[in-house]
Amino acid sequence: MNPVNRRRFLQLVGVGALGAAGTTALAACGGASDGTEIRYAWWGDTIRQQKYGAALDAFIEQNPGVEVRPEFADYDAFQERITVQTAGRDVPDVFWIPSPQVLSYQDAGLYRRLDDIPSLDLSAFSAQQLDSYKIDGELNTLPRSVLTAAVRYNQTFLDEAGAQLPADDPQGWTWDGLSEFLIDYARNAPAGRKAIHYNAQADLCFEAWLRQHGRDLWTADGRMGFDAATLAEWFEWWEVLRRAGATTSLSEQEGASPEWEVVGDKVLMTFGNSNHIADEAPMFPDYEFGLRAVPVLPDAAPGHRFGYLSRIAVYQGIDDDKLDAAGRLVHFNLNDPAFLRIVGLSVGAPANPRMLKEAYEVANEDEKKMLAVVEQEMAQEQKPRYEAPPGSGTWRTIMARGVEEVALERAGVADAAARVIADIDHELGRAS
Repeated sequence: MNPVNRRRFLQLVGVGALGAAGTTALAACGGASDGTEIRYAWWGDTIRQQKYGAALDAFIEQNPGVEVRPEFADYDAFQERITVQTAGRDVPDVFWIPSPQVLSYQDAGLYRRLDDIPSLDLSAFSAQQLDSYKIDGELNTLPRSVLTAAVRYNQTFLDEAGAQLPADDPQGWTWDGLSEFLIDYARNAPAGRKAIHYNAQADLCFEAWLRQHGRDLWTADGRMGFDAATLAEWFEWWEVLRRAGATTSLSEQEGASPEWEVVGDKVLMTFGNSNHIADEAPMFPDYEFGLRAVPVLPDAAPGHRFGYLSRIAVYQGIDDDKLDAAGRLVHFNLNDPAFLRIVGLSVGAPANPRMLKEAYEVANEDEKKMLAVVEQEMAQEQKPRYEAPPGSGTWRTIMARGVEEVALERAGVADAAARVIADIDHELGRAS
């Protein structure tokens, strides 16, 4: 493992030492095993924990002599815990990788090479796909799933209003066209309902906006790929809606990043990740929801389409006698239809092409909409997309702070955008 002390790694992942130290008690305390014990770490809510627990039971039944020790937490606590585990050289054998930490974990030497593990079958992936997953020329992570930026809307609300979204074509489904539609809907919406909640912090949707403008979230050399002017345009798109009364206020939605339970019955539309429909649509069973890719600029840059790969890894320091079992566990997650039937599709569309076909067999109607949007996006031309660099782990917190400043009228869009850029650049500078 690359040498990395505790203070250095805390800087890389953007976690304060006090906050990280407070999470050590979250680690699971599995008992001793007579067989091979694999520690497996992932994040999510209680429902995901239960589903993955059932899937692991099925894996253990299929693999006598292997025990799996789950280490489960919510998203933030998961990252804080691995920070402590990395400093203590006590990282789980198999673990998920949060989006801001892909290169931070690489920098800390957490990943083991995967293409030499006999028990991990990679035959479902093409050579081109496997090459695209490599980091620094080595296949040391694999995608569990693919997410895309998406617009989710309440079809029941549309039907009640006798309204239709702009046509899903290059002339109708544009940012300006959607803005005009939302403002018009809000003028005639029932009391207590708005067109959209104010979620300018939706990171994949913001990244889609950037790529359409010929920018990137991150560059190949680990810097920001966008400037204050492009960010200010994004803020202004949302401000036009807010000033027209088309969005919920931050107080109505309880902050810049509200829970869906708070806003789900108050708005026609939300921006977010394609997979969110799997968990969030069932919260309001009386409504029918639709899903689309985000709007597109009439002069959008070529290759702007993209998918985010949610990755899984094997720890570089894993004991040799555990490697076969770890490979089987990763194989089960990525290649086994039985796994998919148990856990469902809340983490997104399978990256494995064979599993994607299987997914349609187990998906409910909402999940099928997600799969269709992801397939549509991934079939398009795509320029390269670069992972978040070390030190960028706090960028979404900085972004949310900028969103609040604008929406609460504490700062103008230009000043808030400049401050966000400066703060992210400062964090990247500290990491380097």
